[in-house]
Amino acid sequence: MNAFRMLVLGGDGVGPEVIEQALRVGRWIAGRHTRAIEFFEEPYGLSAFQSQGEILPARTLAAARETDAILFGAIGGDYAGVPVAQRREGSVLRLRRELVLFANLRPVQYWPALAASCPLRPEVATGTDIALVRENVGGLYFGQPRGIETLPDGRREAVNTLRYASDEIERVARFAFELARSRGARVCSVDKSNVLEAGVLWRQTVAALHVRDYADVALTHMLVDNCAMQLVRDPRQFDVIVTDNMFGDILSDGGGAVAGSLGMLPSASLGALQADGRRRALYEPVHGSAPDIEGKGIANPIGAILSLALALRHSVGDEAAAARVERAVTRALESGARTADIAAPGEAVIGSTAMGDAVLAALQADSGPRS
Repeated sequence: MNAFRMLVLGGDGVGPEVIEQALRVGRWIAGRHTRAIEFFEEPYGLSAFQSQGEILPARTLAAARETDAILFGAIGGDYAGVPVAQRREGSVLRLRRELVLFANLRPVQYWPALAASCPLRPEVATGTDIALVRENVGGLYFGQPRGIETLPDGRREAVNTLRYASDEIERVARFAFELARSRGARVCSVDKSNVLEAGVLWRQTVAALHVRDYADVALTHMLVDNCAMQLVRDPRQFDVIVTDNMFGDILSDGGGAVAGSLGMLPSASLGALQADGRRRALYEPVHGSAPDIEGKGIANPIGAILSLALALRHSVGDEAAAARVERAVTRALESGARTADIAAPGEAVIGSTAMGDAVLAALQADSGPRS
């Protein structure tokens, strides 16, 4: 079997720093399980713009189209002087759209070892295990027309367009229903159908698909404002949540309260299942570029490491390797390893590299099943 090829895009801010630790874990895993993994890097982000005049160089985009999967850090920072149109051309939104990565999976779980850092009481958060599925290539972030213009009377006006077609809604809902069948068989579809026509179509389309193909999965509907409250009031009620692009962005960040920090959250952007059984895929931590701590070596790499675990599960197809990485993260946390974002008052704080060391040590000590 040929090596699995994974394109690595460090990007901006703390992206390269957290991806460095994920790569240490990935290189340790590679070859110890059934399939070798070849990691290769291409330029992307501000550094690419400064050296090549493009945020997303043509060579990088070509590699993204051809690779088996992408491991990505973050993008964003001081792009002063770079035209807005050029920034859009290089954004991760464009990368998701170009590769048609329509389903964004964002797992949210409670970590008992971080009980002191979680703002939710243990009796509220314990046992939370949510798969939040966000539509990833449509909605308000991509709709046209968009822009800012000056009106004849001198006022400025901004326009964004929220639009969805029924097939775009159906394909991400189908992904959520299929995922639910492998979990607790419950889907909560989230919209704003009491105000938005796009929400009405969303609810109608999901409901029709449920009746037609997924009657074995329990389906509920919830308005997004209520869902935001329920995520911190009673997160255990959710199994799979499916929602649109903007609502998914906001709700998944809210899930950081359950995990104890945004630095703990991984994500997977996935395309359609192809004839050979593979999907195009991009894996990234949820936390963003965090330019205020760039270069300080203190960013939490767990979101990136868990994103690698998602890649092992959904792209490499190695469940044992994915579970092994996730166990190592759990054991590192249980041993007391804490970056600043997840440290409770009085707990010792370590940096990015030391957290990577703790996860690697836990991997080496794990004698669990191999693939």
